[in-house]
Amino acid sequence: MPRIDRYILGQFLQYFGFFALVIAGVYWVNKAVGLFDQLIGDNQSIWVFVQFSLLTLPQVIKLILPIAAFIATVYATNRLMGDSEMVVMQATGFSPFRLARPVLYFGLVVALMAAVLTHVLVPQSRTALTEARAELSENLTARFLESGVFTHPAPEVTLYIREITERGELRDIFLADARDPAQSMTYTAPSALLLRGENGPKLIMVGGMAQALEKATLRLSVTRFADFTYDLGAMLVGRAARGRSDAELGTFELLFPTEALVAETGRSLLDLRFQGHQRLAEPFLALSVSLIGFAALLVGGFSRFGLWRQIALAVGILVLVQGLATAAGGAGGRLSQGWALAYAAPVLGFALAFGLLAWAGRSRRMGAS
Repeated sequence: MPRIDRYILGQFLQYFGFFALVIAGVYWVNKAVGLFDQLIGDNQSIWVFVQFSLLTLPQVIKLILPIAAFIATVYATNRLMGDSEMVVMQATGFSPFRLARPVLYFGLVVALMAAVLTHVLVPQSRTALTEARAELSENLTARFLESGVFTHPAPEVTLYIREITERGELRDIFLADARDPAQSMTYTAPSALLLRGENGPKLIMVGGMAQALEKATLRLSVTRFADFTYDLGAMLVGRAARGRSDAELGTFELLFPTEALVAETGRSLLDLRFQGHQRLAEPFLALSVSLIGFAALLVGGFSRFGLWRQIALAVGILVLVQGLATAAGGAGGRLSQGWALAYAAPVLGFALAFGLLAWAGRSRRMGAS
C-alpha cells in the first residue's frame, strides 16, 4: 500500500475509533441505566448487571458502526481539506477516484467488523442473553418461595407455602391467580415440587384441587387433579416462553428457513428470508456511507469558508439512504421477492457515491480548462 494511502487510512481509523467509542459509550450508558434500575430493584448482584451489560454490547456496536464510520470519514476529510493536504494531493494529479482508494480500504475494514458482529457475535450474544434471562427468571422464582408467608410474585397473584422441607418438597400450597379479567383461579395441593423445565421453572402440584370462579356469573367450577403443572416462569415474565427469536438464529438458517423454524419463531417464511438477506447487506451499507461522506466533501473543492454545504449534502444523503433501509425493512418481509429490497439502500449508497466522485472529477477538469 502506498504511503499516502496508509496516511489517509490511519487518519480515518484514528477518528473512527474515537467516535465509535464515544457514540457506543453514550448509547450503552443510556441502556445500562434502565437495566441497572431493573436488576438492582430485583436485588441482583453487580456481577449480574455486568454480565447483562456485556451481552448487550455487540448489538450496540453493530448499530453505531455505520454512523461512526460516516462521522469519522466526514471529520477526517474536512480536516484534510482544511489543512490543504487534500488540495495538494489533487494538485499533484490525484483524481477523486484515486483519492477514494484509502476510503475504500477503510470502508472494507468497517464492513468486515460489521460482518463479524452481524453473523457471529450478535447472534451468540443474544442467545447467551436469553439463557441468562431464563436463569434469572428461575432465581427470581426461587426467591418468592418462602414458607409461612403470603407472597405476590406478580400483580394479582398470591402464593402461600406452609413448609419447605430439606429435600425441597413444598407442603400445603395455596396459589390464587386473578390476572384473567373473566375468571379467577385458585389452586390448592398438599405437596408440590419446583422443577426446572426447558422454558423456565415449573411448579408441579400433586393431589390437589383447582377452583375456577367466573366473575360475571359467580359460577364456581371445581376440578380435582392427580398432578398439575403451573408455569412460574411465564407468571414472572408476563408471557409464556417462546422459541428462539430471529436475532438468535444463524444467517444460514434465516436464508433457508424451514417450516419448523417458522413455527418456532412465529415469523413468516418471507420475513425470515428477508432478515437473512438484510444481514448480508448490512456490512455493505457501512461501506457505502463511508464513501458517501468522502465523496460529498470533494464536491465544490477547497473553500476558506469551510465545507458546511458539502457536509449538509452528505448528511442529507445519509438520511435518504437510512430512510430507504428503514422503509425496505418494513416492506421486505411481506413481499414474495422482498428479499431484494434488503440491498436497495447499499446499492443506492454506492450509486450516489460514484456519482459524486464523477461529479467532483468533472468539476475539477472544467475548472482546469
